[in-house]
Amino acid sequence: MEHIKINNSFFSQKLNQFKKEIFFLGFLFLLACNTAEQTKSIKLAHSLSVSHPVHEAMVFMADKVAENSNGKLTIKIYPSSQLGSERQCLELLQIGSLAMTKVSAAVMENFSPKLKVFGYPYLFRDNEHRFKVYDGEIGQQLLLEGEKFWLRGLTYFDAGNRSFYTKSRKIETPKDLEGLKIRVMQSPTAIEMVKILGGAPTPISWGELYTALQQGVVDGAENNLPSFYTSKHYEVCKFLTIDEHTSIPDILVISTIIWNQLNPQEQKWLMDAMKEATIYQRELWRKAEINALKIIKEAGVQVTKPDKTKFEEQSKKMIESLKEKNIELYNLVMEIKKNNL
Repeated sequence: MEHIKINNSFFSQKLNQFKKEIFFLGFLFLLACNTAEQTKSIKLAHSLSVSHPVHEAMVFMADKVAENSNGKLTIKIYPSSQLGSERQCLELLQIGSLAMTKVSAAVMENFSPKLKVFGYPYLFRDNEHRFKVYDGEIGQQLLLEGEKFWLRGLTYFDAGNRSFYTKSRKIETPKDLEGLKIRVMQSPTAIEMVKILGGAPTPISWGELYTALQQGVVDGAENNLPSFYTSKHYEVCKFLTIDEHTSIPDILVISTIIWNQLNPQEQKWLMDAMKEATIYQRELWRKAEINALKIIKEAGVQVTKPDKTKFEEQSKKMIESLKEKNIELYNLVMEIKKNNL
């Protein structure tokens, strides 16, 4: 009997030790679960290089989100088309497989038709006018136009003014565009604009454009100065015409599926960081334009500053045609043009 008591005592000690170990492991498991519940990471993908000012602004935003949330909300960025083209990233947003992306407003017009307004030539008087429209009632309403397609715009990143660059000759008037195949975005408005100005619009994805220029698939393209520089298209195209025909912003877009999964505090962390990043990006863009122009000139690009009125006059017919085709869009164009006059 004495021997059995000793065994029972030994067994009891081991059982208690085992219970303590199970309790400790359970505590660690619950702690890990609780930590996982308190942290959230969302993915942001885009097609720009890491040297582009918009990418730099996104990194700034991601840092601010982590700072604002004390690490409870983080953003992982995938640049340089790692997760697909602009169009492909938008499709991933629509099914909730990707949280955020940056796209041109010209690409978004396929989902939010009113955004095509930014593709109309010579819409803004100057940068001040442009930013007031982006940040004001008109711009903010347009950001939400894509929600029925699961795409919510958060902010406009400055993408400057778009101008033509070509391989074979300088462009001084719209007539000089005749016979030239000009790369455009996958945008009906961009296609129409190049046609109106005399060129032959050729939609090609941004990632394929350098090779297309090299191989003569197209004779030129149109874009802003920093993109002309960071894409290295100036290595192939030695003629730049600063006609500044359109000012099409980039839009930071979030999947409404992901947005609705964020609680109000997480949404606030994101929006606060986004507002700071928007201001930061505009200053980055201003400096990037100055730097890009300097470098491409040093690389031997011939820069022409034509009489813009010739381009503006020819493009007016594009706006006038809206009176019959889309009176609502025509009124929006006129509202923007007269904004703060």
